Amino acid sequence: MSDKVVLAYSGGLDTSVAIKWLADKYDMEVIALTADIGGVGDLPAIQQKALKVGAVKALTLDTKELFVDSFVFPALQADALYEGQYPLATALGRPLMAKLLVDAARSEGAIAVAHGSTGKGNDQVRFDVSIVALAPELRIVAPAREWGMTREETIAYAEGHGIPVPITAASPYSIDENLWGRSIECGVLEDPWAEPPEEIFAWTKSPATTPDVPDYAEIGFEKGIPISLDGKKLDGVALIQQLNELAGKHGVGRIDHVESRLVGIKSREIYEAPAATVLLKAHQALEAMTLSRHQLRFKEKVASEYADIIYNGLWFTALRQDLAAYVESSQRHVVGTVKVKLFKGNCSVVGRKSPASLYDYSLATYDKGDVFDQQASPGFIHIWGLPVKIQARVQGSGNRDMNKKKPKDELDT
Repeated sequence: MSDKVVLAYSGGLDTSVAIKWLADKYDMEVIALTADIGGVGDLPAIQQKALKVGAVKALTLDTKELFVDSFVFPALQADALYEGQYPLATALGRPLMAKLLVDAARSEGAIAVAHGSTGKGNDQVRFDVSIVALAPELRIVAPAREWGMTREETIAYAEGHGIPVPITAASPYSIDENLWGRSIECGVLEDPWAEPPEEIFAWTKSPATTPDVPDYAEIGFEKGIPISLDGKKLDGVALIQQLNELAGKHGVGRIDHVESRLVGIKSREIYEAPAATVLLKAHQALEAMTLSRHQLRFKEKVASEYADIIYNGLWFTALRQDLAAYVESSQRHVVGTVKVKLFKGNCSVVGRKSPASLYDYSLATYDKGDVFDQQASPGFIHIWGLPVKIQARVQGSGNRDMNKKKPKDELDT
């Protein structure tokens, strides 16, 4: 009896070819595992395709709720955005998929797991490191990293073996999507000067064709987690799905990012993330109202580190767990409602309210009812500025750079 390998199967080019390649190269029985975390489409059709291509068994799981509750919402609470732009949709899906691969391998008696990541991308790291953390005894096979075929050669291999794939040389885009976002790369997008063609977008309308009247949405939060939309309680999956549709209708959520890959190269990625864009903005607006200045500034550092951890495939690490504990604590008073305006590709926060708000109208107003003691300000300023005054008196002012003689042409500009 041949050894078994569990393959993370999407139904796309690389994983479809991988079923045939694994059987031929390693004489393994391939068990295909497809997890629906949003955007998978017709699960039964993908299951049948895997069997037709050569898998001995095809497992399918609906894990959208698990994905949202255990991965997406913790990242949202952390305000995780890689390099300030990428909401980490694909990066969040990989540790979940790794966990499912490990569980399936153990239940099916497999000695190995496999994935379709290439040798120059980030996903190989996310899969491999997560699997090693969860099951160091399992062998990891990455066919697309091993077979050495170009994308054109992979397409030709598929055609030569009668493997149906949704990619042609005329439409060479590599696409990954889940509830939190959709990523597109390859083809003309590899030229960072080329404007992304409209044909690549599926979730968002072009701002030129969006409605001329804005939509407003009110998002309710409890402990930093969105729980309602326009006053209606919704589970996380339904809330994200509805926001993806509403914000996408207004062209919100398009991201064109030249990012720094973990493997040391720059890559141009196009993302569609309507719901993620809206929820991250709304969540940050509510935090600005309910967290102190010091909490906000420290949490910015945590958010950056948390995003790097996710992007770099380190979800199942002690450091991520430690930061998650801090993030969870920071969210205990992040409760309230945020109103956003969706219009012509933009999401604007236009209102926010919270029972735990640190905003005090009687202190902020300049009108009648102002209780701020302005007479206390001179004493505060004196104490605050005392170190500056002492240093300037002893060592001179910090104005030396302005006193330096500058070249004439610099003075003329």
